[in-house]
Amino acid sequence: MTAKAPGEDAELAAYRARVRAWLAEHTPEDWAEKLPYADETEVLEFYRTWARELHSAGLLVPQWPERFGGSGAGLAQQVVLQQEMSRAGAPRPRYLAISLGHAAATLMEHGSPEQQKLLDGILEGDVWCQGFSEPGAGSDLASLRTRAVREGDYYVVNGQKIWSSMGLYARWGLLLARTDPDAPKHRGISLFILDMRAPGVEVRPIRQATGAHEFAEVFLTDVRIPASMLVGKENEGWRLAQTTLATERYAQMVELHAGLEELLALLVRQARTLRAADGGPLVEDPEFRQRLAAFAGEVEVLGLINDRVLGDISAGRDPGARGSILKLYFSRLLQRLTAFGVRSNGLAAHVDPRRKNDLSYTSGDWMLDHIRSWTWTIAAGSNEIQRNIIGERVLGLPREPR
Repeated sequence: MTAKAPGEDAELAAYRARVRAWLAEHTPEDWAEKLPYADETEVLEFYRTWARELHSAGLLVPQWPERFGGSGAGLAQQVVLQQEMSRAGAPRPRYLAISLGHAAATLMEHGSPEQQKLLDGILEGDVWCQGFSEPGAGSDLASLRTRAVREGDYYVVNGQKIWSSMGLYARWGLLLARTDPDAPKHRGISLFILDMRAPGVEVRPIRQATGAHEFAEVFLTDVRIPASMLVGKENEGWRLAQTTLATERYAQMVELHAGLEELLALLVRQARTLRAADGGPLVEDPEFRQRLAAFAGEVEVLGLINDRVLGDISAGRDPGARGSILKLYFSRLLQRLTAFGVRSNGLAAHVDPRRKNDLSYTSGDWMLDHIRSWTWTIAAGSNEIQRNIIGERVLGLPREPR
């Protein structure tokens, strides 16, 4: 029988059926149980191998243009792929998220032909990171102080970066550095491709509350970057960086929405064996049922908001502040739902499973998921920034003083 969702045309339904059949045959078994406890080298090799396998089936980067190794798939196909990977319980190449999204978008749009050759490495599983934030330049990224000074055919870079996702594992990095200290702060910044193995690059892992090392500090001491690795023109880095910041792809929200649905289903299963305060089954407790129903409604609303945003993008419209509403709504919902899961499971939720690696934001380990949920209040633009955007663009409130 052909898999078909309501409203799909025959071509999209055929694509869904092909993706579903391939995932049914190729999704690795027990990966979600094994990888959280595996060594980092084993995890990296797993994701590289899985990425190559997905690419051989045309499912790694179908949205990329054909000349770069994709198939030029539209938004509808990207959504179908996310839906079917969630349905199959297939691993996303999470360690390659920056490589496949932010880095690739920058190279394709602004990179030189020589720089674009690095896309081939991404398809082979090269990990990229971003050297954007600094200890004194987080939300106000344009205040960064890392310096790049031109010396002949090289730029000599000195400075420090922090919160570099996948920095510990990265082969390459996108680096923002100040090349004109006398220019207004947004206009004196350049964007570089950094060889993470170059002399003078020191990477120190940041141990998170979950025990994982997804983030890292990067120290740059007299690092020599070839001038050929300058992306675009000197001092235009701030404008170019917006490409990477704009590729927090809304299609990913399909995966995240599915993760919340899975958490709800898990909580229902657990509630059949958990006990309420009066000693009866938790699943029969009226207060628990009301809270659970309220969360189910909110998860449904999240899906509807995302559908509106995806509809805007599909029609060529900028979702504008609606994207900020979606991100703020999701991050708060994830926080509250995981907190509810922790309270519902009682002391059992406080047992440390001793995972080495974070593979998703919704693993079903309630306490780890709750701790991890707070990263979404910062990632892709902090919630404070999103509230400013909503207040100014939707509610018409006065702009924040500069």
